[in-house]
Amino acid sequence: MHLPAFEALLTDAGAELLADVDPEAAAADRLATASRLRGDPRLAALDPALPVSDLVNAALNQVLLRRRGRAKFGDRAERMYFTPDGLEQSTRYAVAAYRAERTAGVAGAVLDGAVAGDLCCGVGADLLALAERGVPVEGVDADPLTVAVARANVAALGLADLARVREGDAAETAPGAYPLLFCDPARRGGRGRVFDPAAYSPPWDVAVRLAEGSGAACLKAAPGLPHEAIPASACAEWISVDGELKETALWFGAAAEGPRRRATVLSEREGAGGKWGSLDEEPGLGAAPVAPARRYLYDPDPAVVRSHLVAEAAARVDGALLDERIAYFTADRAVPSPLWRVLEVTEVMPFSLKRLRSALRARGAGTVTVMKRGSAVDTEKLRRDLRPSGPASATVVLTRIGERPVALLCREVGDAGAR
Repeated sequence: MHLPAFEALLTDAGAELLADVDPEAAAADRLATASRLRGDPRLAALDPALPVSDLVNAALNQVLLRRRGRAKFGDRAERMYFTPDGLEQSTRYAVAAYRAERTAGVAGAVLDGAVAGDLCCGVGADLLALAERGVPVEGVDADPLTVAVARANVAALGLADLARVREGDAAETAPGAYPLLFCDPARRGGRGRVFDPAAYSPPWDVAVRLAEGSGAACLKAAPGLPHEAIPASACAEWISVDGELKETALWFGAAAEGPRRRATVLSEREGAGGKWGSLDEEPGLGAAPVAPARRYLYDPDPAVVRSHLVAEAAARVDGALLDERIAYFTADRAVPSPLWRVLEVTEVMPFSLKRLRSALRARGAGTVTVMKRGSAVDTEKLRRDLRPSGPASATVVLTRIGERPVALLCREVGDAGAR
């Protein structure tokens, strides 16, 4: 997408044109939609100096990006603007809103009339979330098109009194330039996703130095950030949404008050109402005990696993690990929580295809969910080989205890139809 073509869409005529394109029709037949756009007399009015093909591509791409953006931003995506990379790398609204709420809690104490900084702001997801919570903030990004898109989003959501965006290199920002700082270093390069924090842009050591130089700060990192890359000055929080691990957030300064490690679980499911739970490190707790399978099996959320807080989770339900190297734990009672999934164990057996198939047939299980940790079994092939049939449902959990592969037959807690 070219900057002049994007800017043409910001006119009244451009907004009207975008609103009139059916995103579902565009997704189903891009060529036909592009052909209709070429024949629209409003197109020439956007910018007569630009090639029609540039304007058509810009309009069509924006419509399709807004359609994709609904998964992250809900209905507000229909008013927002995106670039392909910007949408791909942007924070989901649920996560941005959660973090902004926590950041806003310390903003009054550290800003003292100044503005917060959002370095590598991208299309502005976190910038917008901060401004919506009353935090005055300046976004900084090195790409001119991305800056234009972020500015357009600020205007589209009516936040120009609290948010502004400028072009600049985050690495050239002086430590302490912003008393309250948020930074989301770019984790994509010319060859795709970057996994080494030293290859982030700005590099991890630069980002940490900027965060440590502010009165309060948050760094966003990949969910797989190595624990050894977490500086001693930070508190780390692993955040998941509906069972999918999304990021590691590192908190510094006044924002770092609290546990050294935290797992946070958010939900975007309809009817969940933003339900979330959190689990904090308990210093001195020690390793969880290990015991044979009890009545209930707990499958902790990925945020709990990645934060190395499985022992804390097990302690909440007086539970024990099946194996000290595997993140499943077991207990005598079922305690519902967003932090884990609870299954009732109906049978434990050494793993054997023949024996497992026989047990499922005896239960009339035609719908079989297969879960695994610490197992090398190909779950898709296993489902085919089991050849399940019948009206009931069951969950098979594959794991190991010591060196022994085992299978646990389970049913969802509260699922009266399971056998």
